[in-house]
Amino acid sequence: MRSRLLTDYFGHVLACLFACVLCVCNAAETQPVAKFPSRAVRFVVPYPAGGPVDFTARAIAPRMAESLGVPVVIDNRPGASTILGTELVARAGSDGHTFLMVTSTIAINPSVTQKLPYDTVRDLSPVTIVIATPFSLVVHPALPVRRVSDLVKLAQAKPGVLMYPSSGVGSANHLAIVLFSMVSKMKATHIPYKGTAQGMADLLAGHVQFSMSNPIATLPHARSGRVRLLAFTSRQRLMVAPEVPTVAESGWPSYEAGNWHALFAPAGITKEYLKRIHTEVVLALAVPENRQRFLDSGAEIGGASPEDFSAYFKNEINKWSKAVQAAQIRPEGITNL
Repeated sequence: MRSRLLTDYFGHVLACLFACVLCVCNAAETQPVAKFPSRAVRFVVPYPAGGPVDFTARAIAPRMAESLGVPVVIDNRPGASTILGTELVARAGSDGHTFLMVTSTIAINPSVTQKLPYDTVRDLSPVTIVIATPFSLVVHPALPVRRVSDLVKLAQAKPGVLMYPSSGVGSANHLAIVLFSMVSKMKATHIPYKGTAQGMADLLAGHVQFSMSNPIATLPHARSGRVRLLAFTSRQRLMVAPEVPTVAESGWPSYEAGNWHALFAPAGITKEYLKRIHTEVVLALAVPENRQRFLDSGAEIGGASPEDFSAYFKNEINKWSKAVQAAQIRPEGITNL
């Protein structure tokens, strides 16, 4: 009798537990899933309005806003070589509504700046490269070179005589030439300026002999004959000038350098939100007007997966670190943060 009572008792308990499980499951199925995005999405651009990165962000924002169903707001936060805006995003929380649109400067900063207020790898989640812009290697037309190999031979024959400008010590176009000097064994003299426009003016005037600059700045001068375009630093030739070889094609197959505009999220963002934003960026880049606009400016269209971009980003940090060491650039502290 006792055994039967126990059996009936435990059978009743199991039935109740099973009923409770069903109730919980049904409740979970009927409970509405949190909408994403639930409010405006913010793109923090750590540069002034009107610049190249601001242009990129504003080009893809309308298409993304239309698809997401919420506004995509551009928030310009310039200062401290992108560090102010980057810190803002790194501390913004992982709910998927705040992102960072930045250049390859973010991969250089860990090597040239002491005590960043965030950990570049730990505190940020790479989303994708939006566009990549290689540098164009150009020389003053008075220089007796027509190929990359000619420039290298001349620089090797006259170490330190040839001069090149950059937009500042540790800038991407400075370090791009440092990387090329490492693989080509040539030696030239670096002349830092406060921006690219001043360096280009001195190249046109013949005060410096060669440069690696954005194609947007150099292509018009190359077409008018005021500079001679030798090569691009991309892996593949550009659609805007398919007749121009790459540095890799010119005898240095391992060489690639350039600038990119990329999207990052705060660390901890869910895979679902990350995937959604990545998909929306890809769709925005596929809009014919956007695609043609970027290609005409000498840019390459991005869209790599978050996983692929994450691996590439870590390699970029390592690559620029080697260039900083080769250039013997001492890391500087941060002020006014």
